[in-house]
Amino acid sequence: MTASPVGPSFHTMWKELAPIGRDTRTGGYRRHAWTGADADCRTWFQEQAETRGLAYETDRNGNQWAWLGDPTAGNAVVTGSHLDSVPDGGAFDGPLGVVSAFAALDELRLRGAEFRRPVGIVNFGDEEGARFGLACTGSRLTAGVLTREAAYRLHDADGVTLPEAMENAGYDPEAIGPDPVRLSRIAAFVELHIEQGRALDLSGDRIGLASAIWPHGRWRFDFAGEANHAGTTRIADRRDPMLGFAATVLAARRAAEDTGAVATFGRVAVEPNGVNAIPSLVRGWLDARAADPQMLDEVVAAVESAARERAAHDRVEVTLVRESFTPVVEFAHALRDELAGLLGGSVPVLGTGAGHDAGILSGSVPTAMLFVRNPTGVSHSPAESASEDDCTAGVLALADVLEGLACGSR
Repeated sequence: MTASPVGPSFHTMWKELAPIGRDTRTGGYRRHAWTGADADCRTWFQEQAETRGLAYETDRNGNQWAWLGDPTAGNAVVTGSHLDSVPDGGAFDGPLGVVSAFAALDELRLRGAEFRRPVGIVNFGDEEGARFGLACTGSRLTAGVLTREAAYRLHDADGVTLPEAMENAGYDPEAIGPDPVRLSRIAAFVELHIEQGRALDLSGDRIGLASAIWPHGRWRFDFAGEANHAGTTRIADRRDPMLGFAATVLAARRAAEDTGAVATFGRVAVEPNGVNAIPSLVRGWLDARAADPQMLDEVVAAVESAARERAAHDRVEVTLVRESFTPVVEFAHALRDELAGLLGGSVPVLGTGAGHDAGILSGSVPTAMLFVRNPTGVSHSPAESASEDDCTAGVLALADVLEGLACGSR
């Protein structure tokens, strides 16, 4: 990769973005969709586009776009990621790809690159799904894998629906829906992302390429029992849904260990949620991911079986709802091989258990992903990190890729 003064561009933007939505107590981020922090991130994106003389637009689903060249000409090369976060998330998951996209464009301009194709930078809305419970909402709507009717049924913990939140933020929810014309104009989408694991750290490489995204989904388990007094109700008389939930959490861990998959209960809601009250309802969300669909089915079936067995023992009713599912995503082999060639041919190729907008778009557009080394493997946490040198290497790798795709004779 060519040496370059790309650092100042990247780090200036990183410093400007860093305070937005950051909790000074935990150090984590709360950039949830259609909130004040999200609006500030969107303002930052628009300012970066306009500062560079790029054409700025927001599409029908609230995704932001910055364009060099005419996007309606077609055959465009697009890069970017997202700016929202999980609760108390890290700084790099998503924003690294957006900041690197602008910095890579700066780098190409310094090189005097001559563009043969339009180049776009995108910030997809609500990738994490932290507020409304569905990941990649912006890209799902655009690709038509989330219907408008289903999107309208999404709501946050306070009962605010997605269309209400969009309208409160100044966007028109009546416009949301598939955007096939926009996608038909994109020849390739390349998303740069921090690695959410330690494969690159263990191999000693700064940059990697994605091979595939594991199939994954979210399942909601509802355990309905009977609320009662914690101090006066005999153990034999209790219909305590917390017991079924606890057994199910342990069953998920066992199923993951037995299969080599991952299964996590990371969110729980309890009613009435009193210290001295037996719950009437415990609702838990399972996130499960596996190397292939059959393994994933086996994990979820094992967890469901354990939940129903324990619920029957405790005279509790259990309901299982699949809230989302993404099948295995094989990134376009031809595009991946082309990127490997542009990067010198010795870049490691990695699978990942994390979902991304690139995975959602892969059914409509040739997509690829670049990973930047994460020294600890920690993600979705304030401890998420990447070194300045590795971030710079990521920008240069993305610039090399964009130069090859948008400036070459491809």
